[in-house]
Amino acid sequence: MSENAKLLRLGIPKGSLQDTTQKLFERAGYDLRISGRSYYPDIDDAQMQCILIRPQEMPRYVGQGILDCAITGLDWILENDADVAELADLRAPWPNYGVVRWVLAAKDDSPFRAVKDLEGRRIATEAVGMTRRFLAKHGVKASVEFSWGATEVKPPILADAIVDVSETGSSLRANNLRILDVVLESTPRLIAHREALKDAWKNAKIERLLMMLKGAIAAATRVLLSMNVPRKNVDDVLKILPALATPTVSTLADPEWVEMSTVVEEKTVRELIPRLYVAGARGIIELPINKIVE
Repeated sequence: MSENAKLLRLGIPKGSLQDTTQKLFERAGYDLRISGRSYYPDIDDAQMQCILIRPQEMPRYVGQGILDCAITGLDWILENDADVAELADLRAPWPNYGVVRWVLAAKDDSPFRAVKDLEGRRIATEAVGMTRRFLAKHGVKASVEFSWGATEVKPPILADAIVDVSETGSSLRANNLRILDVVLESTPRLIAHREALKDAWKNAKIERLLMMLKGAIAAATRVLLSMNVPRKNVDDVLKILPALATPTVSTLADPEWVEMSTVVEEKTVRELIPRLYVAGARGIIELPINKIVE
């Protein structure tokens, strides 16, 4: 492959995952700019071409080799029965990047209590293939119809039950729906075309991208704590610090003091700092982290 021909086509998910994906790339060190009028986002890497596509369609285009790699949900990989390589689970503590559940639900006052009760009934869903496989696994035959949206309002007139995605369950409760079963728990995934991974240049490019994305996710909930500690108090401070790795200890101009730094979960900082102060630490600084490559 000539230098000018080297290009990695990357699928960026449009819709609910879009803003968080842009944030993830920013933290990973990429300047990804998504315009409201273009389906070809700009990125500050001349060897990447980004294409904005609905995650529902992404596995198909990756499986066909139109895209080399992409971010989509496990749900849509399974729904499309796509022959793609799953490279990483990208779940992160950001909106729409956590675990989402596809649930089987019916009206609170319906007679349905379990999947077996839906034998011969009508089920509305956007994930037709996934729902049919779920029913087959339970030995249930039912009519599964594609829903174009507003699926939660269809029972009891337009459908007996639904299979729909739920993060908090608030929409289900608002429509007086009761969960009968969990069909699937899904998270965002980085996927690739199998032939692209056989290309040495594309494989290396994807691996570097994945390293930076995973590094950004690993750092999402962590911060760096740095502090000065009297040498006589080092053991006391070490007992308090829950380190990702062994804390770094550096000498200072004053031989009676050392500098200590370590990575901790951000949620623990408000409890840690007062304890560290009591143990003798001074000049305690909390610093944000963009990436951790482990």
